[in-house]
Amino acid sequence: MLRNDDAAFLEREYNARAANPQFDKQATYIARSNELLGSLERIADVIYDPASGSKLDLYPAGKGAPVFLWIHGGYWQGSSKNENVFVVPGLVQRGIAVASIDYTLAPVATIDEIVRQVRAGAAWLLGNANNHGMDAKRLHIGGHSAGGHLVGMLLAGGWKSSFGISEQPFGAALAISGLFDLEPLIKTSMNKAVGLTTASAVRNSPLFHVPKRSDAYLLATCGGAEPSQFHAQTDAYFDAWSAAGNSGRKIDMPGLNHFDIILRLEAPGNPLFDGLLETVKRFS
Repeated sequence: MLRNDDAAFLEREYNARAANPQFDKQATYIARSNELLGSLERIADVIYDPASGSKLDLYPAGKGAPVFLWIHGGYWQGSSKNENVFVVPGLVQRGIAVASIDYTLAPVATIDEIVRQVRAGAAWLLGNANNHGMDAKRLHIGGHSAGGHLVGMLLAGGWKSSFGISEQPFGAALAISGLFDLEPLIKTSMNKAVGLTTASAVRNSPLFHVPKRSDAYLLATCGGAEPSQFHAQTDAYFDAWSAAGNSGRKIDMPGLNHFDIILRLEAPGNPLFDGLLETVKRFS
């Protein structure tokens, strides 16, 4: 059930920070990322969208490596690529280059503008990754929370021709704890900065823009300990994705909450990392 008019229920379900007060996500992510920055080859702060000045970091993994675009979460109003470096080493060590993207945060940017910027970032990678020794004939994409939503908006149909890219540019698509129907957020405190209206929520809800017969392979997951509405969001999007004739699978991650689930991308030996690695290799 995604639609519910009870504001208290929606706040309880979607306020991930309040549901996990014991997990200091910012300190954990920053500490792990800062430990790694000095040990990684990085092409930092590449401007991918001159209109906004938004930047991305490239982490090479050898000539001809496939590219994985990582989109951070933070309810479109927090976090950054610098806080998400911990997702990089495990993939780079296994021959997958990583591009970690920033976008202008709300309330400075609207959801429409954030979606535009992330699409511009994907288009930039498809056109320029080869100049950095990476193989972008298929772009692999992934994100967490708001980043999971933005993965869904990359997969949506109807926008690629305006950016000069093919209609089938993506391979693996990893959506972790994503938000695919935005209308329930309108009545929550998370919307104070984001400013969603009914029209902008529908326009930017991946659930209502699922492409038919996409070549991308969706990996959809959320933590077993997350609130019921995050599970409902993932289930609804995966069901719509499958009903449209697209391929993918759900990954069960029992016992994990909204914040610690992405730490499983640090290293293999769990279904999330191993599933992503297997899917990227399938497209290679």
